[in-house]
Amino acid sequence: MNEQPAPLEEPHVTIVDVENAINVWRNRSPSPVSDDEPLILCTQARTLADLYGRMIVERRTSVPIAKITTAQILALAQAKP
Repeated sequence: MNEQPAPLEEPHVTIVDVENAINVWRNRSPSPVSDDEPLILCTQARTLADLYGRMIVERRTSVPIAKITTAQILALAQAKP
């Protein structure tokens, strides 16, 4: 009997990974604290916030890396130590 190897699972990013990366970017580039100023996220955190929001709306705990943008992949990768 020939057993076929299981197909490799497509790499995913979890909502926890996205949230952690957003927090890294917020710590690296904090928003100005002022009653007069709106909350402003840096470009990388904003890019990941879009992904995070989509995951929440779609009730996903993970998404395939192939389905996210290059900017989101870079922001995730650059948030790692």
